[in-house]
Amino acid sequence: MISESTLARFAKEVAKYPDDQKQSAVMACLSIVQQELGFVSTDSEKVIADYLGMAPMAVHEVTTFYNMYNQRPVGKYKLNVCTNLPCQLRDGAKALHHLEQKLGISMGGTTPDGMFTLQQSECLGACADSPVMLVNDRSMCSFMTNDKLDQLVDGLRAVEEKK
Repeated sequence: MISESTLARFAKEVAKYPDDQKQSAVMACLSIVQQELGFVSTDSEKVIADYLGMAPMAVHEVTTFYNMYNQRPVGKYKLNVCTNLPCQLRDGAKALHHLEQKLGISMGGTTPDGMFTLQQSECLGACADSPVMLVNDRSMCSFMTNDKLDQLVDGLRAVEEKK
């Protein structure tokens, strides 16, 4: 299930810490698994736990605490819309509902073509730019009006159609 190249990447991360603190690499190992598999399964949590000498529950607690770790397969583009209070006050919930309408899915769902997964998230730390969203846990999008949301989704679809 976990490839040799993934285990080699684990070893590089673990080498950054003292021998008695290798569990400090848990977040990096979770990210590596997700990059390779697209999500973190309970089986991969067990592999990480064994590799780092941790209880599987301790790894699971990290996986479930942070919404950047997918616990099930998600679309090619994961859209996390902040619905925390500052974004709520500046139309964060409206942005989420607009995307539900545009994509034809409910929050937490994935489009039938597997292209988009829509999630809500807690504070993304850009309250002054609200409403904000994060694409694939990497790209922050600010001041997301309905027009900007439409442009984002249409643009991502256009990129995929060209491939």
